[in-house]
Amino acid sequence: MEKEPLITRDKSLLVVIDMQERLVPAMAEPAKIVENTKRLLALAKIMDLPVIFTEQEKLGKTVEELSKEYPSPDPVSKIAFNCFLSEAFASRVENTHRRTLIITGIEAHICVAQTALSAYPRFEVHVAADAISSRAPLNLHLALERMRAWGVTITSTEMVIYELLRKAGTDEFRAMLPLIK
Repeated sequence: MEKEPLITRDKSLLVVIDMQERLVPAMAEPAKIVENTKRLLALAKIMDLPVIFTEQEKLGKTVEELSKEYPSPDPVSKIAFNCFLSEAFASRVENTHRRTLIITGIEAHICVAQTALSAYPRFEVHVAADAISSRAPLNLHLALERMRAWGVTITSTEMVIYELLRKAGTDEFRAMLPLIK
């Protein structure tokens, strides 16, 4: 698949990996990753982008700050680290008919990296570096390096937001403005 330099609305879906009650507090900079994921969920709601949540079994529910932002996330329960090893996840992704995955979540060097690396090159994969984390900063750093080396696009929350918004002055831009100031 030929990569496009910019994220486009009609091809994109947001994947929120394992942002769960027992995991988030153990991450480096948990408040930052929750806040940036909330911003991406708000954008998804405003732009009517599909969203898929995952939850690793036995690690609790998706954190309340995110489930309140995006009610009824209907998460995919999984035991595999690579989300694509879950038939339910792979089926949901395919059923969206979207070819660009915007990924947030934890842990960067485990579930995020395995999912992103597995998705590429069948999908265009963008990982929001400021919306993923690991317990140890070194693992986050190594995950970002490895994903980039294999063709995954490493981006940021604001880059995703502005690429999808495309221009100022729209109702969608005005709706997002309080979240990007």
